[in-house]
Amino acid sequence: MYSLLKELFPICRSITGDGVRESLRIINKRIPLRITEVPSGTRCFDWIVPDEWDISSASITDPRGRKIADFADSNLHVVNYSEPFSGTLELHELMPHLHSIPSQPDVIPYRTTYYTRQWGFCLRHRDLLKLKKGRYKVEIRSSLKPGSLTFADAVIPGRTKKEIIISSYLCHPSLANDSISGVAVATHLYKHMKARKDNHYSYRFIFVPETIGSIAYLKMHKAHFLKNVYGGFVLTCLGDSGPFNYKKTRQGDHALDRICENVLKHSGHPYRIREFWLPGSDERQYSSPGFNIPVGSLMRSVYAEFKEYHTSADNLNFVKESHLEGTLEMYKSVLEAVESDFHYVNLNPFCELHLTKHGLYDNPLKKDDPMYIRKILTLLNFSDGQHSLCEIADRLDAPILELAELARILEQKKLVRKT
Repeated sequence: MYSLLKELFPICRSITGDGVRESLRIINKRIPLRITEVPSGTRCFDWIVPDEWDISSASITDPRGRKIADFADSNLHVVNYSEPFSGTLELHELMPHLHSIPSQPDVIPYRTTYYTRQWGFCLRHRDLLKLKKGRYKVEIRSSLKPGSLTFADAVIPGRTKKEIIISSYLCHPSLANDSISGVAVATHLYKHMKARKDNHYSYRFIFVPETIGSIAYLKMHKAHFLKNVYGGFVLTCLGDSGPFNYKKTRQGDHALDRICENVLKHSGHPYRIREFWLPGSDERQYSSPGFNIPVGSLMRSVYAEFKEYHTSADNLNFVKESHLEGTLEMYKSVLEAVESDFHYVNLNPFCELHLTKHGLYDNPLKKDDPMYIRKILTLLNFSDGQHSLCEIADRLDAPILELAELARILEQKKLVRKT
């Protein structure tokens, strides 16, 4: 995963342009993508796909001939979507176009101007304070013209047409945790679910520019989403050392919420469960009232809550391979639980089963689990078609994946069946 992160990190991405296409080509070498272009000017609900933006170079040269900001050094130096500009300005004329973070003097901030035609540069605040009066040469070689917005998806068919969506966004340039950590984990999660045999759900992996990309995607797939999508997750901020945070779905009590809390609770890792809030990321589009799709987000540190967020400090040193791997394993466990969370019916519902008769009382699992008998009896008792496996697991304060193993044994013995 880290190798993919390193390959994607330097690319100057935005909500449109060749940076997005280059990133998708790299991902497409690892998993098969269907890539779609949406023309500029396309109306998508209340939004319109903007003109395409591309940039080749940009810099500010001070009165002594030194470059104080250079796109070649960091693409964060230029406000994303800056219109082209060339000229010489006095310092007081230049200052309104400069951005820094006084409380973090050693980082370059990330700024955008997607829907307002203007230009700007981002500097370390310590460098901004050194600027002297004089004339500064400014040049931005960029283009804003009709083109298209690019997104991609990859679908893994399951036994049912009901889909779980896994959505990540890749519009941010050179930000490792906020954005491309989600892309890297999603790419490897696709490989895992593709190799997994006999998925119950279908899985739709979506790679879009944030906000306008998911809006355009939903516009194109509106009927399909309303009919087939069961729920999903937005993947972002997955590679730092922070504890796990799960942002609930808009519904707040959906099966996905129960599953994530159950898996996190029994994982042994520190975690926090959070209610749905706005704004956020693309879950706010999937969960808008018209779609009302239950979409949560299992993160590490939460966007806007870690000091490296939207700065040059969100770099390849901030994200670690071990953290990405740990997050991938957590998502694997969550999706395994999703694939196990059925409702069962006890096929012998009158009175308690004679466990010995069915080879259940002396099952080898009993030796390692003092709760074994209670789990078997509770699972049988609440297999009434009304309680999901996760609900039964929570009643027992047990991991759903442990209960899933017992449910498979009961199903093999034809003592229960899925509804």
